[in-house]
Amino acid sequence: MELAAAMDDGLDSPSRLAAVRAEIAAACRSASREPGSVTLIAVSKMFGADAIEPVIAAGQRVFGENRVQEAKAKWPPLMARHPGIELHLIGPLQSNKAREAVALFDAIHSVDRASLCEALAKEIARQGRTPLLFVEINTGGEAQKAGILPESADAFLHTCRDTYALPIAGLMCLPPVEESPAPHFALLAKIAKRNGLKSLSMGMSADFALAIEFGATHIRVGTAIFGTRVV
Repeated sequence: MELAAAMDDGLDSPSRLAAVRAEIAAACRSASREPGSVTLIAVSKMFGADAIEPVIAAGQRVFGENRVQEAKAKWPPLMARHPGIELHLIGPLQSNKAREAVALFDAIHSVDRASLCEALAKEIARQGRTPLLFVEINTGGEAQKAGILPESADAFLHTCRDTYALPIAGLMCLPPVEESPAPHFALLAKIAKRNGLKSLSMGMSADFALAIEFGATHIRVGTAIFGTRVV
């Protein structure tokens, strides 16, 4: 796989990372929250080790990838050199990749169907390793996107817990690009609250401050740290 390079905006990735951290702190102050209540996931998809290493050197330890195969190819050597890395799968997961995903990732943000629940439950039991699990909610009801529809969320969470004994930690959403994200963040928080879930994976480079206002515990930031991807 050919990895992307970052478009030069005059700033290096450690400087961008510092700016993102400062914005997180400001958003948390505005929302009367502790900055430590928000986990910054640096989305490193399509970037190689040469782009990731400076961000690790700047103190970032939580990273996100979209694809199992890409992560499997590049992260084991990085994690061997830098102990303490936490890796999150933020993209879709095929059921037949569940074994690799459970072995590699510390969190999976895209639980969205019964067949995947079954595969994850089997691998968690087999490997004795339990990633943090998020159910993906398709808050915009977009046909082209994965995720559980909001009206089916309660029943699906019941299935995750009672049928497959999966310890669901929270919910994830990706609002429609052409809509204001605020109603989608509010909806995700509402579904989480009524189901007793404390973790909310929502907010990206353009809207993470708003997501923090609505209770995000995990924000997924790529461009604001690594720059614009150019192949």
